[in-house]
Amino acid sequence: MKKVLITGGLGQVGSYLVDRLHDSSQVTVIDNFSSNNMDYVPAGVCLFKEDIRSPVAKELAAKHDIVIHTAAQISVASSMENPSFDADNNVFGTLNLLEGARKGNIDKFIYFSSAAVYGNPEYLPIDEIHPQNPMSPYGASKLCGEKYCTMYHKAFGLPTVCIRPFNIYSPRQDSSNPYSGVISKFIGRAREGMPPIIFGDGSQTRDFVSVHDIVDMVVLLMDEHQFNGEVFNVGTGKKTSIEKLAKTILDVFGLDIEIEFKDWMAGDIRDSYSDISKSHKIGYNPKISLQDGLKEIIGI
Repeated sequence: MKKVLITGGLGQVGSYLVDRLHDSSQVTVIDNFSSNNMDYVPAGVCLFKEDIRSPVAKELAAKHDIVIHTAAQISVASSMENPSFDADNNVFGTLNLLEGARKGNIDKFIYFSSAAVYGNPEYLPIDEIHPQNPMSPYGASKLCGEKYCTMYHKAFGLPTVCIRPFNIYSPRQDSSNPYSGVISKFIGRAREGMPPIIFGDGSQTRDFVSVHDIVDMVVLLMDEHQFNGEVFNVGTGKKTSIEKLAKTILDVFGLDIEIEFKDWMAGDIRDSYSDISKSHKIGYNPKISLQDGLKEIIGI
């Protein structure tokens, strides 16, 4: 039975990875408890309240077969206010785990990056060789973590792989997360019978991907060694306009109300969706439709 270390295992993605893997693997979770999702820890999972920058985290990385690194400071707004704190967590935390993994004998180090590394798209859909021009310290810190992972593979032979998720959503999503928050906000207003509020004309697009598809990709990568040192987009490969998202949520709730439109938000990216042809090569095939994913969140 493989020993798997999941950082951020109480968070949105980490907790679903724990759900999937705890029956087939010996799972250990590191989390600073900032998400406080203790209800998501199955029996038999070893849980450490630790910072990813700590010596304990480093030691744990050395003692496991697989490290899945999802923990991060994810708030773009917070990163803009305090870039140093963001870098300390996302860059030095990742480096600490990589150093631990280098001292062990691991089979795989899977790093969660972000589509935020791309910044404003120069072309669509966005593939992995698209220029990386992050627009926030958060995006820069995730890109820096990527570079360390690929360097550790080249310099030390560490079996790393990086994934760039697009807009992840799930019933456990944090409404303050800027990448899934729009879904939470729309659903919250729909529950109250109020119209969704769209900033702009609603034509802006995003690639909303279910956490279950993200987990599928991670499981594929755990046993895939041909692409060590590589980076993969993880999305649906389909664009969804914000107006269509709002209408889909209203349809799921059975509401016949008009969407409310407000002025564009400064700095908002107009269009972003993924090219996942590279991920297809290892068998990745997103299965959850947006409508089905929304129904799961709503509880229908």
